[in-house]
Formats: sequence, C-alpha cells, structure tokens
Amino acid sequence: MNWLLKVWKNNRSLILFICLMSVFRSAMADWYEVPTGSMNPTIVEGDRILTDKMAYDLRVPFSHISLMRTDEPKAGDIIVFDSKAANNRLIKRVIGVPGDTVTLIDNKLIINGKALDYALTDDKQEQQTLIENLADVQHAIQISKTPSVMQHFAPVVIPSDMYLAMGDNRDNSADSRVIGLVPRNELLGKAKRVLVSLDYDDYYLPRKERVLHDLYLAP
Repeated sequence: MNWLLKVWKNNRSLILFICLMSVFRSAMADWYEVPTGSMNPTIVEGDRILTDKMAYDLRVPFSHISLMRTDEPKAGDIIVFDSKAANNRLIKRVIGVPGDTVTLIDNKLIINGKALDYALTDDKQEQQTLIENLADVQHAIQISKTPSVMQHFAPVVIPSDMYLAMGDNRDNSADSRVIGLVPRNELLGKAKRVLVSLDYDDYYLPRKERVLHDLYLAP
C-alpha cells in the first residue's frame, strides 16, 4: 500500500487529468476513427470524427444509462452508435425518425409519400454523385450504376425510439437495410466535424483540407 500512496503523491495531477479526460470522453465528447468508406463522400477513410455525446442524452459515464434526454435525433443527423446487430460501432445518417414511412426505389428515397429532391453533380462510368435534400439538410451521396437489391426496399413505418439510418455511400454501406432499425438506446452521440484526417494511401499523412471540416456544410 505504501507504493500506491507514493505513486499517488508523485503523479496526482496526471492521474486526475487522466480520470477527468476519461469521464469527458465517455459522457460529453469523443472522437472516433472511420476505417471504411460507407459514408463517402461526406466522411472518408481515415477521418477522426468529433462526436457530441450530450446531443441526445445525458448519460452515466462509461455506460448507456440515460439520466435525461437532451434532444431527439432528426433526419439528416449523422449518428454514432454501438450496434448489437452488427456487433460493431457504426456511423450513419438518420433517414427516418419515429412516425415516418420510408421507401427506397432505384436509390431514391420517398419519405411520407414525398420523393426527395436530387441534383446530379458527378457522372462517372460506374457511379454517380448526387446532392440529396433530406429535411433541408443538403449532402452528397454516391450511388452505383450497377443494379442491386440495396437500391430498393418496401415502405417501412418507423416505430417509437427507432431510427432508419443509411450510409451516404448508398451501395456500399451495411446500414438499416442490413442490420435493421437502430434502437435509440444504442446511440452514442451526434457526429459534428472532422478533427483530423489521415490519408491511408499517402503514408498516413494528414489531409490539411479536412482539419476541423464541418460535416453539415452544404456541398
């Protein structure tokens, strides 16, 4: 016990800092690495994403226990959640909220009977980039020209405390079309901006243009 007391006396400030930082990252804000391209072009591989963990709930640190709801996710929000279905931490965009009826036809969304507006910005041989207007949140999506089952689903009515979430890289995202609707109690927070981005194809050098990039800037 004497050695523990000595360690505490000699490193008290550092230990307190580590404890406070751990609580901060658990309950208030954190950053997550994005290793896949499922949210391209909004989020790219190597981005470290700052997440507001108090956006929807005030939680007991180091747990999913909610002490108080601070807000509700809205269509267009980019959420980070611990998916039991995928057994992984995921980041996706909220498409449908409780009470919505959502349909996907040829990679075009219809929400509550109204087709979303799309504008083509890039047309390549195998894929297109479109601007999707989702609840007045304009963002870019990528879609493949190769037909697949991912490009359609029948009308889904979103029940209470559940959310339909999809990746912006629509044909390369294991989202609600694969894992089902996202329960509210799996949410960790709302993704806000890129802190730093490392280019995996260029010796992990930082991408200067993505430092502090706001994820909700209109394209």
